[in-house]
This record gives sequence, C-alpha cells and structure tokens, in this order.
Amino acid sequence: MSRKLVIDPITRIEGHGKVTIQLDDDNRVTDAKLHVVEFRGFEKLVQGHPYWEAPMLLQRICGICFVSHHLCGAKALDDMVGVGLGSGIQMLPAAEKMRRLGHYAQQLQSHVTAYFYLILPEMLFGMDAPPEQRNVLGLVEQDPALIKRVVALRKWGQELIKAVLGKRMHGISSVPGGVNQNLSVTERDRFLHGEEGLLSIDEVITYAQEGLALFKTFHEQHRDEIDHFAVVPALDMCLVDDDGNVDYYHGRIRIMDEHKAIVAEFDYHDYLEHFSEATEAWSYMKFPFLKALGREKGSVRVGPLARMNVTKSLSTPLAQSALEEFHDYTAGQSNHMTLHTNWARAIEIIHSAELIKALLNDPELQGKSLVMTPAENGWTGEGIGVVEAPRGTLIHHYRANQSGEITFANLIVSTTQNNQVINRTVQSVAEDYIAGQVNITEGMMNAIEVGIRAYDPCLSCATHALGQMPLEVSLYDAKGDLVDERRR
Repeated sequence: MSRKLVIDPITRIEGHGKVTIQLDDDNRVTDAKLHVVEFRGFEKLVQGHPYWEAPMLLQRICGICFVSHHLCGAKALDDMVGVGLGSGIQMLPAAEKMRRLGHYAQQLQSHVTAYFYLILPEMLFGMDAPPEQRNVLGLVEQDPALIKRVVALRKWGQELIKAVLGKRMHGISSVPGGVNQNLSVTERDRFLHGEEGLLSIDEVITYAQEGLALFKTFHEQHRDEIDHFAVVPALDMCLVDDDGNVDYYHGRIRIMDEHKAIVAEFDYHDYLEHFSEATEAWSYMKFPFLKALGREKGSVRVGPLARMNVTKSLSTPLAQSALEEFHDYTAGQSNHMTLHTNWARAIEIIHSAELIKALLNDPELQGKSLVMTPAENGWTGEGIGVVEAPRGTLIHHYRANQSGEITFANLIVSTTQNNQVINRTVQSVAEDYIAGQVNITEGMMNAIEVGIRAYDPCLSCATHALGQMPLEVSLYDAKGDLVDERRR
C-alpha cells in the first residue's frame, strides 16, 4: 500500500517549510516535494510608499541577509533617479566601496552563521546523531574553543555592518546615488588592528582558514558519503565582471551548463526577457526558469556552489588557491555535489575576509564625496537592482509614478532561484535514504533536512507567517489511517 511521509517544518533554516514524500506499494519514492507554507506579501505592502523608502522597508523581509536587500533596493533607486552603475554611470568611489564593504561584511557573518551553527553539527556528529546533540549547544560541549572563535567572527562581521550601514540590523546608510557616511580612520583602524573584544582582520582571515580546514578534514574522513550525497544537475548562475569572474555587487548575469559552456549572458536589466516563473498549488514559492530552455532544463542553481562553478578565478590569494583546489577536484567540470556547497561556502568566507582587508586599506573609504546629484531630467520611474546575496542572485525591480509612489515591486530572491534544484535534492535524498524503509528514523528525517540546509534557504525572504510550528512527521497508509507519528 502507498504511504506518505511528512516532515513539518524543516529545522535549522530561516523560515518555515515542510517536505512530503510519497512511497508506492514497494516503498519506492514516487514523489518528493518541498512545500513553502508561508505567504509572502512584501511586494504588495510596499506599494503606495515613497520610492526612497524601498531599501529600508524591503530589507525587513529578513533579519539575516538584510544588507543584500538594502543594497539591491539602493541600486534600483540609483536607476530610478538616473545615477549609479545601473544607469551606466560610475558611482563615486567612496560610495561604491562603502556599499561593497557592508556587502562583504554581511557575506562573512551570514556564511559563518550557516556554516558553523547550522551545518557543522552534522559534520562533527553525523546525520544519525541524536537531535539533542547536533545543535549549537552540542558544539559548545564538543569544542568550546572553536565556538568562541565562531562567536568572535560573527561579532566582528556584525560590528563592521554597524560601522558601515549605521545599524547592526536593517541599515540606513544607502541613499539614491550613494551613501550618507564614509568610514572614519578610527573605525577603520578598529577593524584592521582589533581591540579588546574585537578581532583584527588578520585574525579573521586565520579563523576563516580554519573553517576551510574543517571541511577538508571532514571530507577526507567521509569522502564517499559527501561526494555521493544528492548529486543534482542544474545550470549555474551568478553575476560576473568583464573577465568572467564573480562580482558580488555588480555585473552581468552569466548562466553555464555542466561543461562550463555559457548558456546565456545578459544585462540584468533584461531579466524579464530571459526568465519566467512557474507556480504550483502546493507551494507559495515560485519556480524561475530560462524561457529558452523551459522549466526543467532551464532551472538554475545560485549561491556559493554556483558561483565557484562559474567564476574563473578569485581576486585574492588565499581564496584563489582554495578555488584552484576546488576546480581541480572535478577536473574543471561543474561540481553538482550538493554537500560541496559547504566547501564553496568556506572558500567564500576566506574571500570575503580578504576583500574586506583590501577595502580597509583603501584610502578612498575616507572620501568626502558620497552622493551623486541626479540631473533634472534623470528621473526614470523604474529601477532594477541585482546583487549576489550570500545565498545567491537577488533581484529587486520597482516602478513609481510621477509623485514618487511605488506602483510595482517584484523580488526574486536567491532561495526562489534555487527552488527547483532544492526539490531535486529532496527527491534524490529520499530515493537514497528513504526508499525501501518501513520505520521512520531520526537519521532518515535529518538526511532530507541536511540536503535542504546545504542551500542555507531563507524562506522568510520569500514568504511570511505568524506563530510557531513544531516538527511533526506522520506516516499514513493508502486509506489515510495513521501508521506512525513522531514529533519534536
């Protein structure tokens, strides 16, 4: 008789979702889906507000990747008033570098949070470890010195975000055409050299390297498990510069196939010409895809793994060395091993730290010219901003009327871009870990979540709900009768 497994909600992610897995009479997986069960309303809520409020309002979609939303909105506003990179006008150096500094700071602290707090428990304890162990408290008990370093890393990133954006969360620095403050020499020196309770940038880089070493050790010990866990094909997408290397703040959208052939490349302002979005009755999250290839072949993967697949090189020495090893592992072909996303994420922690160090040593951060004055005829009433958020390519698109009131907003967040490939991952893990099983085990449940957590999904960016949801897993027979149930 056929059965259905339900995991609701998924744990150690941002937001709420559930998974359903359908088994046939022979316990083979016939269907597996990630359901996003919250409703998203920010695109409507912002309508009627003054356009200049958009970066402040829409960053409240999330308490983790708010800097990405803030900067994406700011770039859209630059378009609307006719200044900035999106309009083909080079921003003032101090303004662009301040935005980049905040962007890299967020990527550092966001990746550190995902890598050490959400993903490391399985690396240290295994997927079958009891849930009371595989959490941050278990990590503290296992290696308190490591967790102290992780806390120091996150604090450093958050302090830098505050210094650049004016607040630790939901910053206020970006304005149309620039920023409202630079970085003082005193603040710069705090982050370069450290102080009591605050790391120096060189200590940050050292701790970042330790994070990569952790993955390498784990990989050496569990190579077969990691390399064969949810090998899922997808096109890879990210922003690239003129040399074809990843640019987290600005560039053209490039999409590559498994052989690293360019499938599409275009100015991100033309995204509507290239992408469409499918919907399903069982999820509030859309399914973006390339129109030219259709939904299945045209779905993309974004985020650390996609970026490391697409980029030819990285601009800093330690990250470049790590990238070369990453590329060599697959002999120059694209890497579709889901758990290697954590390898890519560790490389990006190092890259972020090195980029930050370079900017902190750049005297233009203390520049006084911070905002470009729009021309009298510069108003366009429409703007599109794209950045590489920690989780992948993020798109903000606004329109406003002559009174400056927002009439349209469209957001395609990174997790939405990954929706199709995450569902493929759920299917793959279900087939490997659940097919043929009769009893529900903790390890079986957690294997599905491990696959999802590799993408560090931020469902709150796409959807919103109130209240708390416990984890409930229920197994029903074909008649709808409850066979087994677990709750945590």
